[in-house]
Amino acid sequence: MVIILARIVDQEHTADVMYIVEARTLEELFEYAAIGMFKYISPDLSRISPRVGAEITSAGIDLENLLYRWLEDLLILHDTQGLIFSRFVVRSIYRVEEGGEQSYILKGFAAGERFDPRKHVPGVVVKAITYSQMSIERTAEGLWRVSIVLDI
Repeated sequence: MVIILARIVDQEHTADVMYIVEARTLEELFEYAAIGMFKYISPDLSRISPRVGAEITSAGIDLENLLYRWLEDLLILHDTQGLIFSRFVVRSIYRVEEGGEQSYILKGFAAGERFDPRKHVPGVVVKAITYSQMSIERTAEGLWRVSIVLDI
């Protein structure tokens, strides 16, 4: 018997690129969403060594905004420091209320190294994450699911 713990499915999309992630837990959904994005940036993640680590704290007003911010924080590290990541750990996602306002916090970690065109396979340039079609939901099977569109 084969059990799929998480999966990433590329989807045809008219503008940009779109992929779908399904996972058992919300934390895994965010981890695999990051893997999916970096597979577009450098398709062979096995060539990326975990030489550099980055602690990341992201905040959002809802789960979709939190996912957007998590991916955006990773993309900013890629764009500003030339880092590409292959390993992601989301340690926690929790909700906070302050002054009647609710928000979500993510504590995570990414590991990778500086992009080296002699070692790493170049993919596409991801300009931005979009909210287009982004909706985090639970499937009938109890999995978490999200569609993600990247502006390339």
